[in-house]
Amino acid sequence: MRIPTGVPGFDELVDGGLLEDRLYIVSGPPGSGKTTFCSQFLTKGVFEGETALYLSMHESKEELVTDMSNFEFGFEQAISSSQMKFLDVFDAETKRLFSSSSRTGADSPGSVENLSNKLVSFVESKGVDRLVIDSTMLLEYYFSDDVDELVTFLTKLKRSDATVLLISEMTDPTSYSDGHYLAHGVVFMHNYLESGGMTRGVQIIKMRGTQIDCDIREAEFTDRGLRVKPNEKIQS
Repeated sequence: MRIPTGVPGFDELVDGGLLEDRLYIVSGPPGSGKTTFCSQFLTKGVFEGETALYLSMHESKEELVTDMSNFEFGFEQAISSSQMKFLDVFDAETKRLFSSSSRTGADSPGSVENLSNKLVSFVESKGVDRLVIDSTMLLEYYFSDDVDELVTFLTKLKRSDATVLLISEMTDPTSYSDGHYLAHGVVFMHNYLESGGMTRGVQIIKMRGTQIDCDIREAEFTDRGLRVKPNEKIQS
């Protein structure tokens, strides 16, 4: 079953939407539209009657609402409803939810299995249908440079009953990480300066179960958020 992303034009590139209950990575440099893309994804879920969760280490709920209030796709309405939950990893309540004193300190998750189980349990107990994790820096905060722990975490997350978008700060679309290999799909957001100004694009690098062409499609910010032009390719 495919679910709509809420990003106009994007679903035309992936046979009508994302396959549900899978893990996708949204990569790209700063300012390329990753947070907006994911916010539209969660908002669409809420408007479809689903439950959404935004787990962040970059900004507070207030900051995210302020940023998304520049657009008119309904984020403020969605996040103020009971169907969308927001967790700040540095908030005391969130730390208590995911931490254990059995390891090096009160802020430690105890073990990767403990953290994975707690997050998946939270997702399933709250009936979360759509989950955004912002970002891979959050995972590095918990797991440092332990690749095996990161792989274990992502593998368990893939088995949860939620469609997960993991934001990744990345400037080179050819520099793959373990997360990119594990994910069911990888979307790369481009932005670069040309003589005519800023050019933005969306490239689907990987999408299991979906026929794709990996071409870069033009994208733009509008009053209603990010919009993809599926019939307009950017020559790289």
